[in-house]
Amino acid sequence: MRKCIISMAIALTACNATAQNNDYGYPHTPVAFTSVKIAPNTFWGDRIKAAREVTIPLAFSKCETEGRYSNFVKAAHPSDDYDVRTFMSFSFDDTDVYKTIEGASYLLQTYPDKRIEQYIDSVLDIVAAAQEKDGYLYTARTINPKKPHPWAGKQRWEVVENLSHELYNLGHMADAACAHYQATGNTKFLDIAKRYADCVIREVGPNDGQAHVVPGHQIAEMALARMYVLTGDKRYLDEAKFFLDMRGKTKHKNAYSQSHKPVTEQDEAVGHAVRAGYMYAGMADVAALTGDSSYIKAIDRICDNIIGKKYYITGGVGARHSGEAFGSNYELPNLTAYNETCAAISMVYLFQRMFLFRGESKYIDCLERTLYNGVISGMSVDGGRFFYPNPLSSDGKYAFNADNNTTRQPWFGCACCPSNISRFIPSLPGYVYAVKDNSLYVNLFAANTATIRVAGKDVTLKQETRYPWDGDIAISILKNKGKDFTMKVRIPGWVRGQVVPSDLYSYADDVKTGYSITVNGKKADGNLTPDGYLSIGRHWKKGDIVRVHFDMKPRIVTANAKVTDDRGKIAVERGPLVYCAEAADNNGLNTRHVLLSRRPQFSVTEGHRIANTGNSGREFSVTKITIDNAQAAVIAGDGTLTSQTISLTLIPYYAWNHRGAGYMDVWMANTIDGMGE
Repeated sequence: MRKCIISMAIALTACNATAQNNDYGYPHTPVAFTSVKIAPNTFWGDRIKAAREVTIPLAFSKCETEGRYSNFVKAAHPSDDYDVRTFMSFSFDDTDVYKTIEGASYLLQTYPDKRIEQYIDSVLDIVAAAQEKDGYLYTARTINPKKPHPWAGKQRWEVVENLSHELYNLGHMADAACAHYQATGNTKFLDIAKRYADCVIREVGPNDGQAHVVPGHQIAEMALARMYVLTGDKRYLDEAKFFLDMRGKTKHKNAYSQSHKPVTEQDEAVGHAVRAGYMYAGMADVAALTGDSSYIKAIDRICDNIIGKKYYITGGVGARHSGEAFGSNYELPNLTAYNETCAAISMVYLFQRMFLFRGESKYIDCLERTLYNGVISGMSVDGGRFFYPNPLSSDGKYAFNADNNTTRQPWFGCACCPSNISRFIPSLPGYVYAVKDNSLYVNLFAANTATIRVAGKDVTLKQETRYPWDGDIAISILKNKGKDFTMKVRIPGWVRGQVVPSDLYSYADDVKTGYSITVNGKKADGNLTPDGYLSIGRHWKKGDIVRVHFDMKPRIVTANAKVTDDRGKIAVERGPLVYCAEAADNNGLNTRHVLLSRRPQFSVTEGHRIANTGNSGREFSVTKITIDNAQAAVIAGDGTLTSQTISLTLIPYYAWNHRGAGYMDVWMANTIDGMGE
């Protein structure tokens, strides 16, 4: 098994994948990631490569060394002698295996490799052996049913609304099983997941003799909807809807797990941010498949609450360390921000679904912001070290890691974030395009080739770009069997002068940004429509080239005055990237002692090298921004406060902390009141 793990770093080779489009019932359909091939040696190509060569092999190796596999082995041979507390940290440890298989399966659809398939197959043999005869699969109990994990409860489902995570485990199992089947055509994992799902359906539900409970940690809702779409078995959709409809109606009512009232009555994002994001995304899936308009109205209200009052400029959510939770409206602290990586991923799921309902670019604007800042900040550029929380300010002593600093970690005892990002990054190609009728939506800008079915006909196109480092994109038509269709190119909010689609943040400068789009060298014959897209309808031919240019300039951002932590401060963006000042680029400067001019003088430089003290030690480069007229407060020996003009270097937020812990700030003072200690 160890040899198989090591071989994964070199075993994955590229080839084209075939499309598998599933109908979730949304008005707009995402183009499956199996249809989109991200180009190598590009921004996203490098991240997928890091996941393929480092992150997923690391996650599999941790499943071995941290006892995840051995838990299944023990469950296959249960014993009263096992003291589960001594070797199982959390009742959801099984999901590390499921999530890693899911990420590897996404890669298999783009980079097929028989050795990886065989390795996964050997792991599934271990998983299958642990499954009880009636389909129940939860090692935290099965290892020693008389003395299960302390979070498991004495009986099945007894504390599922609190700590057991039995249904959370089902959710990740089902998601991974669907991905594995789509990648390989092998039903081995899907059969395991169906048996567990069938067990749940028999034992948990609205009827007499069933447990009237809901998941304490949501995700089963999304996963069961996915199983329904894949298998056509409506029982899975019905169970997902039961889990949602029963929320707020069981004995366990708690805002922490969004069970304080029925989902259709909720209008504010509250509680554990990951659970919330998964639930809202699950509500969207069930609404799309059932047409339940009350769900849609509730999601609209909640999403507006997030974007308008609880959304960090980096696209993260979850202000509070306590409960890993959303805070009150406008409660967005920087130094103590939690912003769990998993919560950012959940927002990508939600924003994509909101777009699929509404077809409005504002949701992709939010998705993009979260993707480029809140998500990839959670994984080092080389793919081997991770953040669990993602604060917007650091003094080098953020106390949420075991070593009492903000240094990226090679793994966590609670490994949900590393394993989650290992499954998410390979799925990125599925967010680039969407279709509706004869319209093709270009949502994200990433170098790729794709074959997309538009109005029943295949269109093959190629996108070339260095985005997010510059705003130039070329989209070439390679083949078109359908001829006539409308290409809808997203014009990002940051180009149109909108930070986010609310008044939570706004630009505070007089910089003008614009865009231009040409077709075969001539100005595109199209209009910017209210949905945020420039629509180009024409008879497309092989060789047609659409060239897009977005002005990409540094911009100053201020927050709504109700966000107390950001008063008297400004942040800097360029394109989709949020920037920060880090001590490592500024001679160890305490970045809280920086005062920026109301009119900063920016210069932009490509190829800024950043050392990496992580696993690989390989440097990487970013585009930096320099503010030439910043000031730093200096306290003399006699206590006199003076200032000196400095040149302040800013780097993309996602790239911070590759050189160890130290001072970092996204929001920097532009008034005396905004300066920290």
